[in-house]
Amino acid sequence: MTSPIHVAVGVVRNPQGQILIARRPLHTHLGGLWEFPGGKLEAGENAERALARELAEEIGIRVLTCRPLIKLRHSYPERQVLLDVWRVDAFDGAPHGRENQPVAWVSPDELGNYAFPDGNRPIVAAVRLPDRYAILGAQPPADAPAALERLERLAASGIVLAQLRAHGLDEADYRRLAQPLLRRAEALGLRLLLNAAPELAQELGAAGVHLNSTRLMALRQRPLPAGLWVAASCHDAEQLAQAQAIGADFAVLSPVQTTASHPEAKPLGWRRYAELVDGAGLPVYALGGLTPADIATAQRHGGQGIAAIRAFLA
Repeated sequence: MTSPIHVAVGVVRNPQGQILIARRPLHTHLGGLWEFPGGKLEAGENAERALARELAEEIGIRVLTCRPLIKLRHSYPERQVLLDVWRVDAFDGAPHGRENQPVAWVSPDELGNYAFPDGNRPIVAAVRLPDRYAILGAQPPADAPAALERLERLAASGIVLAQLRAHGLDEADYRRLAQPLLRRAEALGLRLLLNAAPELAQELGAAGVHLNSTRLMALRQRPLPAGLWVAASCHDAEQLAQAQAIGADFAVLSPVQTTASHPEAKPLGWRRYAELVDGAGLPVYALGGLTPADIATAQRHGGQGIAAIRAFLA
């Protein structure tokens, strides 16, 4: 098997939060599809240097600030690629198609309206996802007022994505708890996923479903349409591979460090976390004994950010 083509990719973001995309020329591989600008590494280049060169050549900007976003491997019938994706938050120059390719600034949520190569789907997810994913826990008996109060606090702290986890509730009690929380989350602009059966999440109008590892391993295909989030709880390489195989949008990998909720579980540590994330093929949050101060550490190790139960309510 030949080595994959190593490509540096730039997710260029302007001060308004829009993302720059470019359309591939019709005569090229995957012509006519939209993409994030970038190109192949040359001999002796690292990804960051190649990114700076390619963005200068393709869209006429000088990169000032960037950081790794996600690394992906993808196989097309005719080639394999390793996409080394970087987020560019500061640059000099006015981006334009120096090779006469059309370019457009679009909001992250508008990216789904454009046709991208298959290998770019996890990049689109990573662009749209925040760096914090909250876990809103509830134990029996279901206390809706307390859960609503925690939801309000999460939204006030800047959380925009969360899941409702209440393993001790039966389906009827979970449904009663979820309904007012979903209504309030929508009003707050917070996307709430249900840690429950996918059918229930879709029926109640949730932003998506969060699959526990048991549900994840029982599936053979993506359980919800593309417009809804599908997330998965993972603890090892096999579960991460399953999440990728069914088309999950992102995963949560745990425990990274010792956690109060599962003190008996052996932590992965950051080194093993990075090894697992490197081959995951989708955005991965770190979970377990972490606080917002660990977001940059998670990102340095290839993660999307962190997930937490208590840390965002402190």
